[in-house]
Amino acid sequence: MSTPDLTVRIGAMTMKNPVMIASGIFGYGDEFRGLADYGDLGALVLKTITPEPRPGNPPAHRTVETPGGMLNAIGLENVGLEAFVRDKLPAALEYGTNIIASIAGDTPEQFADCARALDGSEVAAIEMNISCPNVKKGGMAFGVDAEASAEVTAAARAATRKPIIPKLTPNVTDIAAVAVACEKAGADAVSLINTFSAMAIDVETRRPLLAAGTGGLSGPAIRPAAVCRVYQVAQAVNVPVIGMGGIWNASDALEFIIAGASAVAVGTALYADPSVAHRVLAGIRGYLERHAIESIEHLVGSLQL
Repeated sequence: MSTPDLTVRIGAMTMKNPVMIASGIFGYGDEFRGLADYGDLGALVLKTITPEPRPGNPPAHRTVETPGGMLNAIGLENVGLEAFVRDKLPAALEYGTNIIASIAGDTPEQFADCARALDGSEVAAIEMNISCPNVKKGGMAFGVDAEASAEVTAAARAATRKPIIPKLTPNVTDIAAVAVACEKAGADAVSLINTFSAMAIDVETRRPLLAAGTGGLSGPAIRPAAVCRVYQVAQAVNVPVIGMGGIWNASDALEFIIAGASAVAVGTALYADPSVAHRVLAGIRGYLERHAIESIEHLVGSLQL
């Protein structure tokens, strides 16, 4: 058979393949430069930015390893919108693939301000971080409520022509209801999942290991729960779903795609192997060839029950 078509379209953005880098892990792209050819991937989602710079949570400790994953409580440390556009985005664009900006704010108006400022930029799409569990305002406060998620999505939608992608939290009773609300408010796609709220304790001192007390759990430990939520959301919405959560190899990624994800994002695994996303991509291509599937679209949501 001919080479499988790996093209994925999300709104006005066309990706050459379904493999992305998840927000936060990659920073602004500076830290991973030279470690692999990330321009070969479908898209790179950069570190979340806010209208003004933020210092984040106390530095000791922001991350903790756990069995099957890690906890993080960075607290959305970032350079701010202005410095991002001026200093960070031009360098990220040199990778030669779709660059997706991730935005956050304390109010719908702040999300709109970020989206408006990025509307004339060269970012391919805008991911809306309405699901961060590591900040006191904004973040998950929007994502746990369908009405609030819709309000902030609508605010950003009115401020830009770029594709809008709300990133959803698993820390809810009904994630599909939140996804549907975002779709109705104008989202071009949804991405999920962000991290699970979690805690680790030093039993000798009886204090949290994270300076912030609690953080977000990522890594292989959350993958089955993430796949389940991707399946639930894909059944409920008509827009593309971007799946993530503990992807370590091609088989992991294929689970998400078969469950209904049009694209997948690799995150924590990059800390162990900076080239892991390329192995995931090669494995997906090999699977399509082995099963004589002409297009990745034919595999999306193909779960047999």
